[in-house]
Amino acid sequence: QVQLVESGGGLVQAGGSLRLSCVASGRTFSSSPMGWFRQAPGKEREFVAASRWVGDSTYYAGSVKGRFTISRDHAKNTLYLQMNSLKPEDTAVYSCAAGRPYSTGSYYSLGLYDYWGQGTQVTVSS
Repeated sequence: QVQLVESGGGLVQAGGSLRLSCVASGRTFSSSPMGWFRQAPGKEREFVAASRWVGDSTYYAGSVKGRFTISRDHAKNTLYLQMNSLKPEDTAVYSCAAGRPYSTGSYYSLGLYDYWGQGTQVTVSS
């Protein structure tokens, strides 16, 4: 059974940093696209960042580019999101997602991802 479990969320002041982790189990995701999405209260789930399964390509939403960094540790089957210079508008539940092996398509689209974690709350105070 595939599971994605996020951790690392919390309450932080504006300008601070957090590092989210997503541990995958059930199978290896080294050949799968993986990404982070977030959903704020009353808003649609939105793309944050993604990591391609081959090469070092990464993708970011414009609102987080230059502040957030996505990375993965294949040996640990873990995805990370380093978040710096946090803003109150970054407040949301952050979820990691993974696609099937060798999936192709838009990394920005929810439809590429078949597996989702429960999410971790990130709250940024002003």
